[in-house]
Amino acid sequence: MGIVVIGGGAAGLMAAGFAAQTLTQAGLPADVTVLERGPRLARKVRITGKGRCNLTNNCSLAEFIDHVPENGRFLYSALSSFSPQDTMAWFEEQGVAVKTERGNRVFPSSDKAADVVQALSAFVQQTGCRIRQGRACRLVTENGRCTGVVTEAGEALRAQAVIVCTGGLSYPLTGSDGDGYWLAEQAGHTVVPPRPSLVPLVSSASWCREAQGLSLRNCRLWVQDNAAGQVIFSDFGEMLFTHFGVSGPLVLSASAHMRRMEPGRYTLYLDVKPALSPEQLDARLVRDLQENRNRDFQNSLGALLPRSLIPAVVELSGIPPERKCHSVTREERRGLVSLLKALPVPVEGFRPVEEAIVTSGGVSVKEIGSKTMESRRMSGVYFAGEVLDVDAYTGGFNLQIAFSTGRAAGIAAALALKDR
Repeated sequence: MGIVVIGGGAAGLMAAGFAAQTLTQAGLPADVTVLERGPRLARKVRITGKGRCNLTNNCSLAEFIDHVPENGRFLYSALSSFSPQDTMAWFEEQGVAVKTERGNRVFPSSDKAADVVQALSAFVQQTGCRIRQGRACRLVTENGRCTGVVTEAGEALRAQAVIVCTGGLSYPLTGSDGDGYWLAEQAGHTVVPPRPSLVPLVSSASWCREAQGLSLRNCRLWVQDNAAGQVIFSDFGEMLFTHFGVSGPLVLSASAHMRRMEPGRYTLYLDVKPALSPEQLDARLVRDLQENRNRDFQNSLGALLPRSLIPAVVELSGIPPERKCHSVTREERRGLVSLLKALPVPVEGFRPVEEAIVTSGGVSVKEIGSKTMESRRMSGVYFAGEVLDVDAYTGGFNLQIAFSTGRAAGIAAALALKDR
């Protein structure tokens, strides 16, 4: 009767490995079992960062907390015990060299997520953990305490502690489909309704569909909260137009700031020519219109804009498409400059949570011990990773949360077992 960790992802593998390591250091058997429903461990880690795995962010604790819009202070203890710098050092010790890139994003030097997965897998194997394939469907309780789990196949696994690391609802093909939420409810926990975060956005603008497939690689984007009358996000990067609206790294980052999503609440603005000041762009237009003075306006923008974006810009500019370039007025040209520096994309909502990188919402942290990750509702149950109501912006923060909370839960569960 040792420890059962439900879920073989980033949080689960850290929890299992550190639990086994702590038990061994205490002179006890490393009786830890990882119950993973899929055939492979850490499937979501394998695909993060487009297969490169942005495993943490090399920033200070205060900066990290600032990047966690939901319940950031809850993470203070776990992050203090296992910081981003500790994570970097730990992976280096496991043989995975790391590097820091723009925005303090940390990647394996090999740019291979598989190296991170291999390190995590080797860790649990070397510490003596058992890996079993199966799906937990019910917690076993006795006298108000969790004493194990029952699998979908009907097998009962006895345990003195159970650590739930099942993830959220995002990327269900990797095994994250909300199992942890109803396991938490069995233990008497409140589950904050899950919603998508770091997710593509749906737009009512038909021209987004017409520009489907277009990628803007050096675009400035900002988000206007129309209800509050303020800009809530601004950054440079890459974005993509799709059949439903917009996606890409820049859009995913922006989505995490839209905490009160409703149709019309937010508008994206795109500066499609960020390298040019308004004055420089106006001078460029003067030259282009002069060179095309006897052509229709709609046929004069090919050297300035991607072809699939031209119809939208022409329509939104209000300049008649057949207007000869020499007839475009100064006011119309300046209006075009303003449009290109702030192209509006109305936002109707998020894409489904299954398409999100992470899930916001989950097990209420008010009912979890921040130092141990143990349930305040039922002893012997711990939670770690994305199943908790904690999510962060993009940039390696969410994986770090999984590592820190998983480690905290594993050590706490092992120490509690030692003390019994």
